[in-house]
This record gives sequence, C-alpha cells and structure tokens, in this order.
Amino acid sequence: MRLIITRHGETEENKKKFFQGHLPGKLSKLGIEQAQKLALRLKDEKIDIIYSSDLARAADTANEIAKYHKDIPVHFVEELREKNLGEYTGKSWLEVSNFDELINSDDGRGGIESRKHAKERILGLLSLVTKKYPGKTVLFVGHNGINKILIRAILEESNFPCEDLVDQHNTAVNVFEIRKEKDHKIKVLNCVKHLNCKNYE
Repeated sequence: MRLIITRHGETEENKKKFFQGHLPGKLSKLGIEQAQKLALRLKDEKIDIIYSSDLARAADTANEIAKYHKDIPVHFVEELREKNLGEYTGKSWLEVSNFDELINSDDGRGGIESRKHAKERILGLLSLVTKKYPGKTVLFVGHNGINKILIRAILEESNFPCEDLVDQHNTAVNVFEIRKEKDHKIKVLNCVKHLNCKNYE
C-alpha cells in the first residue's frame, strides 16, 4: 500500500501560538492558500481513498484536496485527531514553559493523552487500511503531533534513524510504501516544495 501523510494548513491558532489539541481550528488566509497549493500538488496523484481527522482544520484541508478527486470516498475519523491536550487546550505557548516535558510524558498530567494511547489509535487505523486497501494509495490528513507519532512508528519499523524527527510543516507531504513484512520504504519526508511555487505544477 502506498501511504501519503500530510498536515493541515496554517490556522489562526497557529499564528497566535495557541495549543490546539482537539479544538477544531480555523485555517488562516495563508492556511487556505497552503491547502490549495497542496491540492494542486496532489491533483494528479492516483489516490484511492482519503482519511482525514474530523477536526475542522484538517477536514477543510482534505476538502480542498478532494476537489480534484471527486469520485473517491473521504472519511473523517477521530483516529487522526491531534493528541488531546487536556487542560492545556487553547492555552498560549507562553503560558506553559514545560510543555515539551508534559507532551512527552505518559503519566496523564493535566489530562494530556499519553503517547501510548495516541500511538495505539493511529496504528490501529493504519492496520485497518493496510488490510483493506492492499496495493492502493491512501491519503491521511492529520496534525503535527499525531503525524509525527505515525511517521516515527513507520521509520522505526523500517530501521530508519528517527531520533531527530522534526515537526511537520503545515501541509508537508510524506510518502511511504507500507509493506506487510514491515520493511517500509520512504519516498518523501516532510516536503513543502509546493509552498515555494506561485503556481505549483
């Protein structure tokens, strides 16, 4: 199975440096433009099915892509949601000095979803679509945190160094060949070349 993973466009909350978590999020003007450029980049891809987070910022990005793939199904699912940030949802980055420590802990402080739980739900979705769509191309539209968890898991199964895995840029494109024997192949990683073109061709 060929898997394309991307992140939503910039949101108003990204601009204001707010932690979004399960907030719907609203694409900014730039975010809409990013989603449109992403859609142009993917318009000639043979995509068989789209799965998107059901949160608005990802769903709106997925809908831009779907304009060029009108005959394929789009599923909006909770499994692709960003990590639940509990009591930190909606807070400013400036308010939480130790957020990196909190987000990477698994003790449930502040109601933050554990990495283990987030990994289980996203790998559950990956297992489902891998079995359901062998040989097909599937697109996931998600978020920085949940995408990084999924990509890290794929890289680890591919024996690919991922200690320095950086944040996913808005509308970054990642492409993998997912194989049953778990020797997955990395084709594209965190690519945003479409954002540097006035009219992506």
